[in-house]
Amino acid sequence: MTMHHDPGGQASPTQADGDQLDATGRVFPTLVVPPRGDGPSAAIVVALCNQKGGVGKTTTAINLGAALAELDRKVLLVDFDPQGSASLGLGVHPHTLDLSIYNLLLARDTTFDDVVISTSVPGLDLLPANIDLSAAEVQLVSEVAREQTLKRILDPVRDRYDFILIDCAPSLGLLTVNALTACDEVIIPLECEYFALRGVALLTDTINKVTDRLNPGLRLLGVLATMFDGRTLHTREVFARVLEVFGDEVFHTVIRRTIRFPETTVSGEPITTYAPSSDGAAAYRSLAKEVLVRCHER
Repeated sequence: MTMHHDPGGQASPTQADGDQLDATGRVFPTLVVPPRGDGPSAAIVVALCNQKGGVGKTTTAINLGAALAELDRKVLLVDFDPQGSASLGLGVHPHTLDLSIYNLLLARDTTFDDVVISTSVPGLDLLPANIDLSAAEVQLVSEVAREQTLKRILDPVRDRYDFILIDCAPSLGLLTVNALTACDEVIIPLECEYFALRGVALLTDTINKVTDRLNPGLRLLGVLATMFDGRTLHTREVFARVLEVFGDEVFHTVIRRTIRFPETTVSGEPITTYAPSSDGAAAYRSLAKEVLVRCHER
């Protein structure tokens, strides 16, 4: 099996002996996406979680959701970050919202249908958030079964969707514990940078505690390498360490650094529609297929 290098020094795959390689030199299996309906009748709930900010969590939530919708899956994106970045990235300005996920968590007279928004992407709905959500962390402390508040909101609507993606806040507080309690699977977006790697032990410890005490069915769906730049030795060394720690749980798809992602935030749409033929869009379509295959094999 051979590799060739582009002028920028980035390794590229070749199929000289019939195998396809991913960006890091591992054999990339051929993905056969299961047809819709060949899976669970209720939505698979996936939390995108990392207590470190700026690792591509929201970018992944938006673009994975859009790519799954392209594959004829009905998707709900739950913005569970008081910054409201996922809402903003889908063209919803948080400060203009009359109702948000906060009202669902704490207002007894608010229903799911009062809050959910249909986005510009067919098949992709949004539960938006804004700064009000930051108050929920404090207010939920006095609630009975406070860790299960989000689960009580999502369980009745799971039959409406194929996937529910939760974009978590960059913390390990009560909101993130709610997301981990409500979900079936976790995706950890991980920037290929040393300090990002150091924080993963704390995150996996939190996931293990939630699994033991609140959600025994919780599983790690995969670790996603983001902001990948194979031209730098640092990125390659960090990724090699990630593979040592997580092995086959690391997705073959990697998300490379590109100016396209900040542009999509400004435009208020996912990269799959903003720049549909870009490498970034192709990467998230590949990730969507990997997610479908992994979930199907569970």
